[in-house]
Amino acid sequence: MSFKMYVPTKLLFGVGKLNELSKEKMPGKKAMIVISNGKSTRANGYLDRTQEQLKLAGAEFAVFDKVEPNPLHTTVMAGAAFARENGCDFIVALGGGSVMDASKAMAAMATNDGTLWDYVVGGTGKGKDLVNKPLPLIAITTTAGTGSEVDEYGVVTNSETKEKIGFGGMEELFPVLAIVDPELMTTVPPKYTAYQGFDALFHSTETYIANCASLVSDMVALTAIENVAKYLPRAVKDGKDIEAREHVAFGNTMSGYSMVTGSCTSEHSLEHAMSAYHQELPHGAGLIMISLAYYEHFINEHVCDERFVKMAQVMGMEDASKPDDFLTALKKLQKDCGVDELKMSDYGINPQEFKTLAENAKYTMGGLFTMDRCDLSVDDCVAIYEKSYK
Repeated sequence: MSFKMYVPTKLLFGVGKLNELSKEKMPGKKAMIVISNGKSTRANGYLDRTQEQLKLAGAEFAVFDKVEPNPLHTTVMAGAAFARENGCDFIVALGGGSVMDASKAMAAMATNDGTLWDYVVGGTGKGKDLVNKPLPLIAITTTAGTGSEVDEYGVVTNSETKEKIGFGGMEELFPVLAIVDPELMTTVPPKYTAYQGFDALFHSTETYIANCASLVSDMVALTAIENVAKYLPRAVKDGKDIEAREHVAFGNTMSGYSMVTGSCTSEHSLEHAMSAYHQELPHGAGLIMISLAYYEHFINEHVCDERFVKMAQVMGMEDASKPDDFLTALKKLQKDCGVDELKMSDYGINPQEFKTLAENAKYTMGGLFTMDRCDLSVDDCVAIYEKSYK
């Protein structure tokens, strides 16, 4: 019955909310606007609109536009240096999960010495405490995938050591303001809408079966699962379906709250190892690839049968009565979203590296394995990869 809940981020949710940024108190005088290294933020006018809002609020800005999918440690350090060189005293993250994750790490490194890996916990990270307070952060999400707009974590890849690790966990890395405007998500292509939506879904399915689940984490996780499962196929089919976009965006934000009130499990560790070694693999796609085998493992272990039944029910199988019904619901959702035929081999992943990936997952993000309801060994991880391989 016990739980802890602390989410200090002010949230503006709804169509048109980007237009209200200028009405909010800015946490500094000059922003570093962080965007991806792609073209969409500029092409769709979101950068121009954000800059106009900052001007109306009386804030200056400089743009850092180098964040890649699965953001790199080197990019984080370049962004931190850019913030210092340009005299930026707060950050505006304008983009998807990669941009928001990278921005949190940049906020920390803009005010602290050394490299990010001095402060990362896990793998080769040195686990030091931050000495100075990070720059304040405003998060404006243009996708519905990570919930990073309302949590205090970011995931960064060290390409030299093949480590993809979550960084953060301290109060100062919560965004001070988050804007979730579903209108900004209508231009996301169908396949990425699906990848991102499943990332949000799995944040919450993992939270719901984690051994630290509580009344409050159950509440937000089930709400996220229900909204994503019901509306994601519509958003994939028609990106302009604003009702579907609203509900998927809401489910995504709830998935962020689920991680604040609970925790992901080892599924995320297993995928982080995959994309650490294969930079071009979208995180959500990797999760989809391993999901059926992953959840089947825990269903076979009967660690929380009633929870799998409940998830199947909120995913639309009202008459679900056995744990396997969750797999049926998950297969249907993947098929409805056109992602049921994703192949590891299309991204260069081969069975010979499964043990390496499993060991990497346990070494770099072993903490999430402690959230599982039963022990997942290296051999178990290899078996999940093998069963997922196409």
